[in-house]
Amino acid sequence: MFNRLFGKTKQETNAVTTLEKLNETLEMLEKKEKVLVKKAAAEVEKAKEFAKGRNKAAAIKCLKRKRLIEQQIEQLGNFQLRIHDQMIMLEGAKATTETVDALRTGASAMKAMQKATNIDDVDKTMDEINEQTENMKQIQEALATPVGAAADFDEDELEAELEELEGAELEEELLQPATTAPAAPVQVPAGRQPARPVPQKRTAEEDELAALQAEMAL
Repeated sequence: MFNRLFGKTKQETNAVTTLEKLNETLEMLEKKEKVLVKKAAAEVEKAKEFAKGRNKAAAIKCLKRKRLIEQQIEQLGNFQLRIHDQMIMLEGAKATTETVDALRTGASAMKAMQKATNIDDVDKTMDEINEQTENMKQIQEALATPVGAAADFDEDELEAELEELEGAELEEELLQPATTAPAAPVQVPAGRQPARPVPQKRTAEEDELAALQAEMAL
């Protein structure tokens, strides 16, 4: 395990170091390419100046140097392509290695979990649960069973007695006389109003009581 762990760390370190080295080389080649491009442009400008001065030989030499520089630029471009290709392959290999390591770790974890959880233990646990459930049902049924005097009651006799009570109640309802209809309201002929009650005279005692209440209110 330790060898695998240390080997994995060493491989990752080598891959990272190699990628960094390739990246540095790529940057160096790009800088050189920029310098050569400037030199090629300068040779073209020189060739133009010599051509203006009717110095054909010098102008041709400038163009030859430009061609040589362009060959170097093309070569540097090929180098950069190869480095890019190498970096892509290395990054892909690194990703593949990391994926395989992750899958290997997952498989090891799954294997350890399967060892910790044995199928026989699972079956034993399920049997215990089923047994406990059955015992609980029996206990509940035992508690629900009537005991004492209630256990001696005959269910058929009780149902027959209930039917007799229901029949007697129905017979009483049929024998009861029909309820009398409510009295019709008295119709008062049109144009005639019912007589209003004549107010009664108050007695002397009631007059004295009213006067006393008025004085107390003042």
